[in-house]
Amino acid sequence: MVQTLRLTAMFFVLAAIAAVTPLAFAVGPRKHSVVLGAVRTVSYSREGDPAGAATGETELKIRALVVDGAVKEWVTGDAHDVTDRSFVVRRALRLNDSLPGDKKSQWVWQRGPWLLVDRVTGHVTALKLPDYDPAVSQVSWFRDYGAYCGVTASGKSLYAVVAQLTVRKPMLAKKLEPIDADHRTQSACGAPEWQREPLRVTFHPAGKDAASFDLVPGSAVLVEDSDDGAEPGQQAKPQ
Repeated sequence: MVQTLRLTAMFFVLAAIAAVTPLAFAVGPRKHSVVLGAVRTVSYSREGDPAGAATGETELKIRALVVDGAVKEWVTGDAHDVTDRSFVVRRALRLNDSLPGDKKSQWVWQRGPWLLVDRVTGHVTALKLPDYDPAVSQVSWFRDYGAYCGVTASGKSLYAVVAQLTVRKPMLAKKLEPIDADHRTQSACGAPEWQREPLRVTFHPAGKDAASFDLVPGSAVLVEDSDDGAEPGQQAKPQ
């Protein structure tokens, strides 16, 4: 009788442990894998990307952004670590260039917007940089600031812009010079240069003296949460 009671009690203890164990695993954080793949080269030209390719450019180096084993995006250029868990990198777009009636599909590569990638959650967010122009803006990153020459919506003015991630209003927006459609290329303004102390950024508009601006540094405003609800992207293969 005593042995039967002991066996019954042990059964209920094991059943309770079995019921609680899945719950313990369910509330635990999900680990995500975020990696950049090997560099590969694809055909590229101003005909396929009039606002992004330089004159005479024939190749574009791209890499796969892989989240949880699936290709989330294709990216190009160097990545910049913003924090120990977040980085920015520029997207590479594969665009359908087929005309109605074309019997054979045609695809071209274009340089796309900048992406903010969180290694912990796997979230990938497209950045909306103020007055960013893919034909002109060469973004130079420092901390969570991006400095570049922007072009206004009218397309007539070149601006010195410093944007801070997740902040809608630019930290700096100063007019540099007028610009016309024929000069809306990367040669219109070189990549800005950063200085840490004092915090200063220098712009290099073509044919003009360099313009330097002192900035008042502030704390990073990038919010990194622990939400792990991100779903990996669909597998994408370039052709």
